[in-house]
Amino acid sequence: MDIRVLKYFLAIAREENITRASEVLHIAQPSLSKQIIELEKELGKKLLIRGKRKVTLTDSGVLLKKRAEEIIQLFEKTQKELISDTDTLGGEISIGGTQSEVIIQAASILHNKYPNVSFNFYNGDAVDVKEKLDNGTLDFGILIEPVDITKYEHIPLPQKDIWGFLMRKDFPLATKEVIKPCHIENIPIVTPKRLELQRKLCLWSGKELDELNIIATYNTFFNNPTLLVKNGFGCAFTLKQLVDLKSNSELCFIPIYPTHQIQLGIVWKRYQVFSKVSEKFLEVLKEIVNR
Repeated sequence: MDIRVLKYFLAIAREENITRASEVLHIAQPSLSKQIIELEKELGKKLLIRGKRKVTLTDSGVLLKKRAEEIIQLFEKTQKELISDTDTLGGEISIGGTQSEVIIQAASILHNKYPNVSFNFYNGDAVDVKEKLDNGTLDFGILIEPVDITKYEHIPLPQKDIWGFLMRKDFPLATKEVIKPCHIENIPIVTPKRLELQRKLCLWSGKELDELNIIATYNTFFNNPTLLVKNGFGCAFTLKQLVDLKSNSELCFIPIYPTHQIQLGIVWKRYQVFSKVSEKFLEVLKEIVNR
């Protein structure tokens, strides 16, 4: 597969029309169609369903679209690293997961010292972040400890957080100082989508998932449950730092009891070959963490 042809395929997928894609790419429509037909022959798979007004992706086309985006992102990232001036530190560092004050501080210090360094902060949940770490499109990820040390190296961050419930101030439990397992009997709950995090709720409450009144789920780190709670979806089991109470005065966060505290860590793939800029970022981060 040729990178150029993959870009052609992505343009068609984006425009949903071969003629429009050819106009965007500034190549003749017959030539573009021929390139895609040859790609389908090479892969032995039909990628597009050609309709009168638009094209849609087959299941194989959907898979190729996802992989092509990853391949091109990794190719362009590698290209930037290789052609950067060896005498001037520069390049892009991609970090996925939740925001962290320590990470932002390290990024700021590095950028101020080396203005040619840029950052791509990707907001995704743990499953998404791990997938991008594994395929090389992310340099680092920020995950909840513990992490899988068979796959990743990591540095624990000083940032800690606690679990609790986010709710409207007129919600029946809003007057409590802490939320105990007995308080959530029959209460409508919004939970994280990740099964591991739902298990934390089960272990704390002493109940199985089907015994809890779960009415919605959300992706931790990718979106927070604030809008759901504001619009009457009960209370949400969440981390305190995921919600911004300053701009949501009608909401409140109440910690669970017994208290359950978590720690975040920055991780990267084991045996990863770092660019110079990524190595320098780790040096700055370690200095901050070890102060």
